[in-house]
Amino acid sequence: MGFASLGQNVLLSDKASFYNASSISLGDHVRIDDFCVLSAGDEGIDIGSHIHVAVYCSLIGRGNIRLGDYANLSSRVSIYSSNDDYSGASMTNPMVPACYTNVTHAPVDIGRHVIIGSGSVVLPGTVLGEGAAVGALSLVSGEYDPFWIYAGQPAKPLKERSRDLLDVEAKMKRESR
Repeated sequence: MGFASLGQNVLLSDKASFYNASSISLGDHVRIDDFCVLSAGDEGIDIGSHIHVAVYCSLIGRGNIRLGDYANLSSRVSIYSSNDDYSGASMTNPMVPACYTNVTHAPVDIGRHVIIGSGSVVLPGTVLGEGAAVGALSLVSGEYDPFWIYAGQPAKPLKERSRDLLDVEAKMKRESR
């Protein structure tokens, strides 16, 4: 398919769609399920290792989208690195010449061990620190601290998340040698 890079043990559904695959990098042990859409813009999509992108997810936009190792996107998660101006001051949609729109573009950085719950929407410029967890149906925009659990519209901190998964990761690495 012409990916920028492709790791080992990559499982891609034949029902998933990839646009501008030459700007998409996939690490090792990646699974992308049915009906996912990855549409890379100028700055690409970088997916680490041990990643699951569940059914009906979309990663779309001109800015870079990065998923750190061990990240998990539950079903119907949408990540946008581009966003139209909804104020009415300009026109919207990609079929209108750019000089009449006011689209913003910003990278999205999903840290290691981040999990994003079903139906959540992640907007341009979002940074989810390592180990952050986002509850289902959340609206995510801005910067989020590592190892906290967030939920809501907009997503707010609920409580700290355990760091035990780092010990489990270390054990898995030791045992896989």
